[in-house]
Amino acid sequence: MANTLDPAKHHDHGGHSHSDMSNADGRRRVKIAAILTAAFMAAEIVGGLISGSLALLADAAHMMTDTASLALAWFGYRLAAKPADERRSFGFARLRILAAFTNGLALIALAVWIFIEGIQRLIEPQPVLAPVLLGVAILGLLVNIIAFRVLHGGQKDDLNLRAALWHVAGDLLGSVAAIVAALIIIGTGWMAIDPLLSMLVAGLVAVAGWHIAKQSGHILVEGAPAGLTAREIAEDLKANVPGLASLSHIHAWSLTETKPLVMLEAMHAPTACPNQVRDGIKARLAARFHVTHATVEMREDSPSTTVEPC
Repeated sequence: MANTLDPAKHHDHGGHSHSDMSNADGRRRVKIAAILTAAFMAAEIVGGLISGSLALLADAAHMMTDTASLALAWFGYRLAAKPADERRSFGFARLRILAAFTNGLALIALAVWIFIEGIQRLIEPQPVLAPVLLGVAILGLLVNIIAFRVLHGGQKDDLNLRAALWHVAGDLLGSVAAIVAALIIIGTGWMAIDPLLSMLVAGLVAVAGWHIAKQSGHILVEGAPAGLTAREIAEDLKANVPGLASLSHIHAWSLTETKPLVMLEAMHAPTACPNQVRDGIKARLAARFHVTHATVEMREDSPSTTVEPC
């Protein structure tokens, strides 16, 4: 089997999907949101301990994980700017995925703890200082609105920023739940609403944790990205790349959630130029599947009958 691949073109490292300016803007916005979230998390812990509110402590636990998530998002921007080296040819991008997987498991563990504590509070009700709970929850709502607006003003196609935005949106729901609990306790004296709403927040936290762990785990085990299976790649390339005879050994996986990778072997038609077929494959992968890093090996089982040089 003859390998006609030009070594200089064996790897196609595409450019970054975001400019340095947008990365700097996203890093700044995430940093502001992380500082706001961390500061109010401390206030919620103090307020929850003083008031005896599990809803407030549950939301503080949620904000603690969100602070870590925002910090990881900020760290991800820093890592993205760090060049690859001889020992890490892809750089440090995968560390962010590993951290996300750990963070997802932590969310689930926190949700379980909140559920257990909520059940105990339902069995043995404890008094809640509703005015303290209400004041802290309102302050938290204002902080979360500010953080949400800071993140919402960034690049809309920045997935890292969008993930941080959804974390803050979850904090907004937690603050609303705490406000509702405080108002019901003030109006009716029904203390059970505090653990019930805290368990509702825990359910949202668990769902978020499951999705984060599932998506990051899929990347860590080299799973194929959505819409990028070997069958889908083969069908599209055969229909849209002139001179392509066959494909084999197709592998698709992701370095991060925004950087898919593809490796495959291709055979060109007898009268086709292998270099043109290879370039056509890479161009189609970039245009159709947004794959900017593809390794394409051209092979031929018989001598080419190409007349024109290529």
